[in-house]
Order: sequence, then C-alpha cells, then structure tokens
Amino acid sequence: MSNIESSPQVMECGHEPHPPSEVQRLEPRLVSLGEGADSMTVRRTIPQLERSFVGAWCFADHYGPNLVEATGGMDVAPHPHTSLQTVSWLFDGEIEHRDSGGIHELVRPGEVNLMTSGFGISHSEVTTDQTEYLHGVQLWVVLPEHAKNMEREFQHFRPEPVDVDGGTAKVLVGTLEEGVSPIHTETPLLGAEIVLRPGAIWEFEVNTGFEHGVLVDSGSIEMDGVLIDKDSMGVRDAGLGNLRLSNPTDREARIMLLGGEPFDEGIVMWWNFIGRSHEEIVELRDAWQRDDDRFGGVRGYRGQLRRLEAPPLPSMRLKPRYRRRRGGRGHQL
Repeated sequence: MSNIESSPQVMECGHEPHPPSEVQRLEPRLVSLGEGADSMTVRRTIPQLERSFVGAWCFADHYGPNLVEATGGMDVAPHPHTSLQTVSWLFDGEIEHRDSGGIHELVRPGEVNLMTSGFGISHSEVTTDQTEYLHGVQLWVVLPEHAKNMEREFQHFRPEPVDVDGGTAKVLVGTLEEGVSPIHTETPLLGAEIVLRPGAIWEFEVNTGFEHGVLVDSGSIEMDGVLIDKDSMGVRDAGLGNLRLSNPTDREARIMLLGGEPFDEGIVMWWNFIGRSHEEIVELRDAWQRDDDRFGGVRGYRGQLRRLEAPPLPSMRLKPRYRRRRGGRGHQL
C-alpha cells in the first residue's frame, strides 16, 4: 500500500537528540486512504512532527485487521515512486503486486517484498479475491544520495522463524540473533517481526551505531522499561549495545523491530515522491502528470482507474526535513 492521500499535510518535521537510554514514544495518527466513511484507514507513526526517521526507515503505516467486505480492501491504481524502497509485510490477507519493472508477485503473510524505485517506477496493489481480512505494515526506506537514481529492482524473501528468549523472530532485513536476511539495502538496516510470549523478557545485543524503533502490532511491550501500547512506536537513539524487550501481559505480543544507522541527509517527501528540493518535486510531479517514460507502465492492472493523478502541490515552498530539526518548514505525508 502506498500513500494515496489526496491532500498531504504540511508540517515541520525532525527530532531533537535524546540520551541513548531514553525511549521516545510516538503515537499514531489516523490517515484515511479513501473518500467514503467505510474507506480503509491506516495508523501512521513515522514521519511525524517528533521524528522523521528511524535509521533510513522514513515511513511506517500499520493497517488492519480490516474486513475486506466492509472496507473494499485495497485497489491502488498505478502510481509512481522515486528515491525509495517500499517494504511490504503482511500478517493476514494477500495482495497482487504489479510494477513497471515487469514484476508480477503476490504479497503473502510472512514474505517480505522489497521494491526499489530508484530513478522512477510505477506499480499497482490489489487485494486478491480470496482475502477476507487484510492486516499488515507498509514501510519505506529512503535511498541515500549516491543511490537515489539506481535501477528498478524487486526482491522477495520468506524468512524462517528463529527462536529467541521468550519468543520467535522473522528477520526481513539485516541480521538478528541467528536470523540473517539476503535482502540488500543501500544503508545498514534491521527489520524483523518479533512475537513474545506472555511474561517473556528478552535482552539482546544490538549494533551500537543503530537507532531502533519498536512498532506494536498486538498486545503491549516494554522497551527498556517504557510501556509501548498497541499501534504506537517506541524509538531509541544510537549509542547502546543492548536492547531489552518484555511482555508484561498475559497474552502474546507481536511487534515490528526496525533499526538502522542514523540518516543525516535532508529530503523532501511529498505524496509518493522523495526528492532533495522543491524544484525536484515539481519536476517529478510534472513528469508523472504528463505520463513521462521515467516511470514506465504497469501491465495487467484491471481496476477502474488507469492511474492515480498526483494531488495539487501546496501553495508554500517545500523544504527538506532532516533527522534533527532545522529551521524552516518541510512537507510531511
């Protein structure tokens, strides 16, 4: 699922540095992906006012479980991306992915699909007919300056669960305990689904150079002693070599663990584009609206719309946002 808001909000983004031992708690904001009262709604934890990134992870939407019969599921017509990688992870349901790189793939629970847009790509996402409930996360990774125009690419991997103290882990990206993912990224990252049993306590080594975020899908988790409730995210800055997760409840807790080296470049993120300046975003929008070859075409999509139209640009100038807050205003999704 991509960002199909028709009126992306404008706000200043960034965060102030925190002591390594301090956990920052981020509450989600609700974002409707349609016009009707029954349209699909997601809970978005990054980006927001308090924080732009966790490592190079720059976008986290959490959705479901949604009854497809009630919400209509997902039918996202071809739309563009630049300078990012999308990471799709489902807990329930199935989505048909098609892109202008010629990839036709099914996104299923427990299988990571990473699409690299680079210079430009377009793709569609549609819930399959057999899907009753749709439940998962959509994550974006910003590409660094040296790789922002790389070739289109698609990677698929089904991680096997590995045992950890008090639970299991599936490693989407990077390395955690005995789990290693072959998915390659342009900046050092960690991404994993963790399930902890009731009362479990798991303290483990982490990369001291990584920021870490914990997005709670179900139950509640204590992250270094700070309670993080369902749908919220706990974030800790780099500097410590271990992380302590515990489940204080009497039922299983499921989380997404995200990590990565701090990303210090400034970016402009608007709609489905990532650029480095206002002028670049204007050029990207114009290229998409005139159906430029930059993004290619998606074959096989059978939805009602041929493609999504880009929303109007805001009246104010778009300015980059950074890991640490700087002067001026930036544009947030």
